[in-house]
Amino acid sequence: MATTLTIPKLEMSMSEGTLAEWKVADGAAVTEGEVIYILETDKTARDIEAPASGKLVQKVAAGETYDVGTEIGEIV
Repeated sequence: MATTLTIPKLEMSMSEGTLAEWKVADGAAVTEGEVIYILETDKTARDIEAPASGKLVQKVAAGETYDVGTEIGEIV
């Protein structure tokens, strides 16, 4: 079963975030807890970890800004 990856709400006032960099290549195997991308907000940059183990499927490009809740990929 696939695990959907979305832009998380890291702060109360956060409405969007920038996917600064994918740390794992599209199609690569990831382990739960491994850092898979960096999310930048107005105030900080945070490492975001994989919520599950499997193969990472990237659905959006790094360097773009997305609304909270936008689907950016999945782990299958």
